[in-house]
Amino acid sequence: MKVLLLKDPKEDDCGQDPYIRELGLYGLEATLIPVLSFEFLSLSSFSEKLSHPEGYGGLIFTSPRAVEAVELCLEKDNKTEVWKHSLKEKWNAKSVYVVGSATSSLVNKIGLDTEGESCGNAEKLAEYICSRESPALPLLFPCGTVKGEILPKMLKDKGIPMESIIVYQKVPHPGIQVNLHSYYSQQGIPASITFFSPSGLTHSLKHIQELSGDNIGRIKFAAIGPSTARALAAQGLPVSCTAESPTPPALAKGLRLALQA
Repeated sequence: MKVLLLKDPKEDDCGQDPYIRELGLYGLEATLIPVLSFEFLSLSSFSEKLSHPEGYGGLIFTSPRAVEAVELCLEKDNKTEVWKHSLKEKWNAKSVYVVGSATSSLVNKIGLDTEGESCGNAEKLAEYICSRESPALPLLFPCGTVKGEILPKMLKDKGIPMESIIVYQKVPHPGIQVNLHSYYSQQGIPASITFFSPSGLTHSLKHIQELSGDNIGRIKFAAIGPSTARALAAQGLPVSCTAESPTPPALAKGLRLALQA
């Protein structure tokens, strides 16, 4: 059974995308098509903030791109050695909060210890932070131009100071239309399509509707999390599956149940 995942391919230590492998265990033949590209912003300002951990109570990462922004800052400003020998330890003395295992593993790779990764989404992470933090120095939150308002609002309501800095923006992937057309002409209409973000949905839905035509009702639409599910519902599309957490096993389990129904 063929399923389409609208995300970037990411190889793990075994040299295969974990989503393709996990879905394959359930007999699902997954294809990945990226629908978003990213541009990084305000890196010099972010780099300056990263150089002063004493001004913050900790860090919040809710996306892999925010971690990539840290890596770019260190490379661009030749701070890799300073990071290894002093900055990393100073940040590790504070709380580093993350959503999801993918983001967590990237944060671990730059040498930081994480907490909250099992929360699964920003709302649950906000609850976790609120249960632990006592207001003092602000938490530094590198994010994208389209960030959810749930986490900032929940922290603000609890009096926990937070400083956001926009470090990336999402833009449509230049190959969306060609790649989707190629998939449909070679593989036909997929049994299921999974969206990984509201932005990804925005940039790909029109092409999917055109290619699927009257057969769109046959497709089971899936979302990686609640905000993406809400965006699907807002477009009038039935959501057959929302992964319980943004991980390959959770999506595979949800899709299997949806496709059996």
